[in-house]
Amino acid sequence: MFNILEQLSNELAEKINAAQKSVVQISNGKGALGAGTIWHADGLIVTNAHVIGKRNLKVILPDGRAHAAKLLAYDANHDIAALKIDADNLPIIKVGESRTLKSGELVFAVGHPWGVIGAVTSGIVISAGAALPEMARGRDLIAVNLRYRPGYSGGPLVNVEGQMVGINTLMTGPEVGAAVPVHIVKAFLRELRETARVDAREYVTA
Repeated sequence: MFNILEQLSNELAEKINAAQKSVVQISNGKGALGAGTIWHADGLIVTNAHVIGKRNLKVILPDGRAHAAKLLAYDANHDIAALKIDADNLPIIKVGESRTLKSGELVFAVGHPWGVIGAVTSGIVISAGAALPEMARGRDLIAVNLRYRPGYSGGPLVNVEGQMVGINTLMTGPEVGAAVPVHIVKAFLRELRETARVDAREYVTA
């Protein structure tokens, strides 16, 4: 039994470690530091709108390289932002499905709490949807039983396959966090592409 548990633990750790390679640090020029996720290998990064500022945006890659970042667009209502840096061949996150998340499903938040780079915390899905108590009315979110410390915001919420299912966003109680579902992120990026505010390349996965 121990060998089986050890094998499962090692396999899970490998998948989470793979996801960590796509998680960046974001500075908004005010000393604030949050996280972001590389969505496309040519430098497209998604994060929370509340993480960014309008000027002096800087992205620090997992290998330590720093890049000035351009803000492409943001949606304050859904707390999503898209950034672009001048880089290519970057490690991207695997994207999962947020609409099929079930209560009790194990999830992991990746970020930089209190400046600890690439840290991970885990919890379970409480519920998901647009009718959650203590959430803004009509706002589609994932409620998770874990604690987001400062620095997790903007980083990915991933499932046991290491796939991104949301963006870590806020705490709503002592042990309850909320994440923006990845299908909302896809819709946001699709709108950017269709309105020609970003390169017409395919940024949205199926």
